[in-house]
Amino acid sequence: MNFTHSQNRIFLLNDNNKTIAEVTFPDIDENTVNINHTYVADSLRGQGVAGKLMKAAAEQLQAQNKKAILTCSFAVKWFERNPEYSDLLK
Repeated sequence: MNFTHSQNRIFLLNDNNKTIAEVTFPDIDENTVNINHTYVADSLRGQGVAGKLMKAAAEQLQAQNKKAILTCSFAVKWFERNPEYSDLLK
C-alpha cells in the first residue's frame, strides 16, 4: 500500500483522487503534534489499513523527533497495543 506523506497527514487516494484512508496530525508546537483523526473507507475496513497508517505516522514522527498528543480514539487504542512507540507520547 503506497501512502502519500505530507507534513501533517498520511493518506491514500483512489483512482478518482478521492481520499479513502488518512491519518492527520496537526502541529501543536514545533516539537508536538495532535494525532486527531483516522479515517478508512468502508471498502478497506478489516484489512489493517488504519494500523498501517498509524505505524507510518509513528515512524514519521520518530524521524522528525516529534512527540504526539492523542485525541483520536483509534490512535489511543493503537498506542496502547503498540507500546514500543510509547516514547513518542507527550
